[in-house]
Amino acid sequence: MTTVVESPVSAETGIPQYSKARVLAIWSAAALPMGVLAWIVAPAIAGDGNLVPVLIGCLTAGLVWQFVLILLLNGFSLRGLWLQRPSTSDGRRGGRLWLWVLPFVFGFGALQFVPFDLPTVASHDFGAFLASDGGRTLLHGNWGLFALIVVMMIFNTVLGEELLFRGLLLPRMRNAFGRGDWVVNGVLMGAYHLHQPWSIPTSIVAGWLMAYPTRRFRSAWMGIIVHSSQSLFLIVVILALVLANPR
Repeated sequence: MTTVVESPVSAETGIPQYSKARVLAIWSAAALPMGVLAWIVAPAIAGDGNLVPVLIGCLTAGLVWQFVLILLLNGFSLRGLWLQRPSTSDGRRGGRLWLWVLPFVFGFGALQFVPFDLPTVASHDFGAFLASDGGRTLLHGNWGLFALIVVMMIFNTVLGEELLFRGLLLPRMRNAFGRGDWVVNGVLMGAYHLHQPWSIPTSIVAGWLMAYPTRRFRSAWMGIIVHSSQSLFLIVVILALVLANPR
């Protein structure tokens, strides 16, 4: 007879818990494909052509894979992913609790102006692409590329990256990492950025700004809103470049 060993369930949340090894395995399943897609697959496909559209397409595929991974690990269900209103231990739900997201949104915005002075690879740096003449020329009138970028950002901050780290992993890390689960979650989020390693220090701090309110209020929407604030800003900037007259 085969004995089935069930995952322990958190007394605090009622959600099955992951071991440290399983958390790291899931991290690897998300991070390694992104690194391979960015540094091996995209350059191979692009060849001597324009790398940027191919890179964006490859990274979008990696983020879609993360959503598929979530479904596979969670029994093709969105239950237990903390897609619920923020709440507190004294029974308060929603309402003014949503306002707690604001300082983290502002903190995330301010973080973008903190210089870490790490060397970047211009061909893989999205900010450098947007600031370049080539980037502005490529984006002008390019609604197909704009649509692809929007899809990438949706899977980045709602259905893929954010849902994986804050919706799937964070509620399942308490038994393995204790009250520091949100700190570890932020570190994992930063280290995941193998596709743009120069952003790892900033991404760790950003991960904390998303993980703490998510854990504090048991709602993945808190992290999603914080993360999506950047995406909304970028979509507006990119839309302006699509509509702008080329130089």
